[in-house]
Parts: sequence; structure tokens; C-alpha cells
Amino acid sequence: MPGNKRRSFLILLAAILILMLTATVVAQTPTPTPTATPTVEPLDEDEATPPTLEDLLAPEEEDEEEVDEEEVEVDEVGTLDLTVYGENLGLVREVRRFDLEEGLNEIAFTDVASRIRPTTVHVVSLTDPDETLLLEQHFAYDIVSTRQLLQRHIDLPISLTTRDGETHTGTLLSGEEDIILGTDDGITILRLEHVQQFTFPELPDGLVTRPTLQWLLQTGLAGPHDLQVAYLTGGISWQADYIALLGSDNDELSLTGWVSVDNRSGATYENARLKLIAGDVAQVTPDIAPAMAEDMVMRAVPEVQVEQRAFFDFHLYEVPRPVTIGDRQTKQIEFARAPEVDVEREYVVQFTRPIFVRLGSAITDPNRVTREPMNAEIRILVMNDEESGLGMPLPQGIVRVYQEDVDGSAQFVGEDRIRHTPRGEEISLTLGRAFDILAERTPTAFRQLGERQIEETIRIDIRNQQDEAVTVRVIEHLFRAHDADVIETSMEFEEIDANTIAFEVEIDAEGTATLEYTVVYRW
Repeated sequence: MPGNKRRSFLILLAAILILMLTATVVAQTPTPTPTATPTVEPLDEDEATPPTLEDLLAPEEEDEEEVDEEEVEVDEVGTLDLTVYGENLGLVREVRRFDLEEGLNEIAFTDVASRIRPTTVHVVSLTDPDETLLLEQHFAYDIVSTRQLLQRHIDLPISLTTRDGETHTGTLLSGEEDIILGTDDGITILRLEHVQQFTFPELPDGLVTRPTLQWLLQTGLAGPHDLQVAYLTGGISWQADYIALLGSDNDELSLTGWVSVDNRSGATYENARLKLIAGDVAQVTPDIAPAMAEDMVMRAVPEVQVEQRAFFDFHLYEVPRPVTIGDRQTKQIEFARAPEVDVEREYVVQFTRPIFVRLGSAITDPNRVTREPMNAEIRILVMNDEESGLGMPLPQGIVRVYQEDVDGSAQFVGEDRIRHTPRGEEISLTLGRAFDILAERTPTAFRQLGERQIEETIRIDIRNQQDEAVTVRVIEHLFRAHDADVIETSMEFEEIDANTIAFEVEIDAEGTATLEYTVVYRW
């Protein structure tokens, strides 16, 4: 075979081999299928926006978290939170579900407190907070009553039946004191107390059967909405009431604290999560009716029912279970218990009041202080710390003290009010006056030393008719002028402040004791 023909033949053979190999590889490679575009489900009416690419590609864990968040919102529906302050003020927060249409919606939010402060109402949709707006609000508190119905039906036809069974129909002309009807036969006048039954054609506009918030809401999302509503209301307050059972030796007591919530707000709070704020605000707190203390002394509660924690600059007490507080009801819940608290009994005598004269002035009347004998005050001193068996923040309230008698019954021995008392502070309770400890204060000398100077000598005699020795604390307020100097005394004294001194006088059983001091006033 010539050379050129041989070369052409080899090239052709190589090409055939290459084609055969290529066909084999192609036969073994799967044919690619076109990638389908992700199918997007049609939007439900409840969905505000279509899913994004991130939504379609989101991992399953995030979807599960979203479901959990929705379940939390569902659980919140129907919950009611009530925070009560001690100044006749309450904060109500409630979640309810409403079916809303896209656009404007008229909503009636019923069963609110009649003493609500409408300007404090705050509404937010937990379902669609950004696109749901409160445009208008009206508080309807014109509650249906006979007098209201009569006023609204002036110049309208009504029917009524008197106690003797007669029926009268006509146009109502007046319903203030007498019922005046215009009838076909003329004017009929009936005494209101003689009417047994009224019949009105319909309920006039503007009257409601219960206090109602009426809203105009706008939303871009149709469907069920969970609306969270918060508002302030008056007519509800709380205070602490304490029951103390004093031991027979007067050196120990058991203390139980009770929360007394007084609800006069015009609403009932069912299964509310109750929180109480202890702290002073510049408002006057009305007294709450005292509890049935005899029952409280003997009642045993298995565990403390209120949790306490610091909140801002106040103290917050939370009941860890739902509580129902009816309108015109006082609810009491135990919040503190200390079974063994060390106490100290003290007898105090003070004839004078703290100084109130202006600087540069003086009280120069020698007979300004009474000379009548005085029984010593009985005080119980408690240190609010753990070493003494207490050590807890105590909100202001009334402490009622009992002592067990020889027959086992608890007898009332006195009560006193305490202020908000943090840990580490001393509590002093004045329970009354000791029958057998009597003191007399006698000015033995009073003279003018100069135009603006007085010297006065005071003697105080104390008699103890008890069968045991006592120590009496005598507190003297140097009230005549701000510049007071004790120049002579029969016993040592404690200087409480610039115008107050105190003596600790020990007196034997059935004995007497006398103290005397001289003070110079300058002004």
C-alpha cells in the first residue's frame, strides 16, 4: 500500500475507534432532568406576606420554634394579670381573642373595672402588632337602671303596671319623682313607688349592661387576633396585716403576715396572676377592715403562699397561683411566717412632745406640760434580722398582738402600725399602757436668767406595783427652745438628738425611783 493511502487508512481507523469509545461513555451517563421551580402554595387569607426564599430554605428546627412561639401566644389567651399598689391603684393586663376583618372593626371590650382610668388604656395585637392600630376609644359607663331607662324614654311610649294590677300605656313626660304619662284620656300621674313593672320597647342607644370599652380598630390582617389590653384602675388597694402570738415569758413571739386586698374597682378578677407592689407613693392609703384575727392565730398553713423579690426601688410580692378577687370583696392571703422571733419588752414614759418652736423663739409658760400622772407605755422591740428569727422585708401594715392565756386561749393585748421595714431595722410596737407602772412629772424650779434665757428643774417619780423589778425608759423632749443644755442630773442619760434625752430607770419590785435634771434654754 502506498504511503499516502496507508496514512489515510490509519487516520480513518483512529477516528472510528474514538467514535466508538465516546458512544459507550454517553450511553453510561444518566440524562439530566430539568430542575423544577419550587411550588408555592396559594396564600391563605390569614397570611400577611408571601413566604420568602429564606422561608423556603429554612431548616426544620426553625419551623418547630415558630410552632412553639405560636403555642405560647395561644396559651396567653384568657390570662389575666393584676398588679395592686397600696395607694388605691391597680394595673390590669388581659389577653382576649377577637375575630377581625381587614380594614375597620368596631370592638366591644366588656367586663372592665368601672373605676378604670380610660386615658391609661393600652391595646396591642399580639397576632399582628405592626399593622393593627387603635383609632378611637370610648368608655361606656352609663349602666342600665330604671332611672336611666326612664330618662332615655322621655317623649316615647312606655307601658307600666301598678301594684294593684292596673296597666297604663302612654307617652312618658317625666320620670324624676312621679311618673307622668300623656294618654288619650289626658295626663296620668303615678307615684314611682306604686309601680310594679315597666315595659320598654327596646334598650336605648348608649346604655350598656356593664362597663365597656368600645374601640375602632384597623388591621390589614383578617382572622383571629389576640389583643393584649392593659389599663390602670382606682378602687383597689392592699395592705399587710400581721398576727403575732406572744409567748408567756414575753421574750419570743410567732409572726404571721397576711396580704389584705380590698377590691372596690367595680370588676371581678377571676383566676388572676396577682402581684403586689410595696413602696410609698404620694397618695393616701385608706384603712382596710381588720381580719378575723382570732381565727388567724390558730390557723395552720402548710407553706408560705407569696413569693417576694426586689423590683426597681420597691418590693414585689407575687402569688404563685391564680387568685379570684370579687368586686366589693376583701381577699386575704398569707405571705410571711416566722415561728420563733426574739423580742424585748420595754416600758416607756414621755410627758413632752418633740420641739416645734421656730429658731429664735421659746415657750416660756411654766405650766405648758401636764402634771397628771401617766402610766408607762408598753412596747415590744423586734430586730428584723435572721439572728432574731425574722430577716425579711415587711410592708407597712397593722400588727395585732395576742398572748396565750393559762387555759390555752389567745387574748388580744394590743396593736400598732409599722412602716415599710427592710432587713436589719428595728420594729417598735406600742401595745398600750402598763396598769401597775405609774409616773409623775413635777417642775421643781423655773426661773428667768435673762431676757433670752430660762433655767428649769424637773423631777420624775416612778412607782412600780408589779411583783418583779422593771426598767423604765424615760424620754424627755427639751421642747422650750432649740438651744438646750442639761447642766445637772441625778443619773446618766442618753442624748438621742439635740433636743431629746433618755434615762434608763431601774425600779425594784413594788418599789419607787426618782430622777431629776436641770436644763438651761437660750434663744
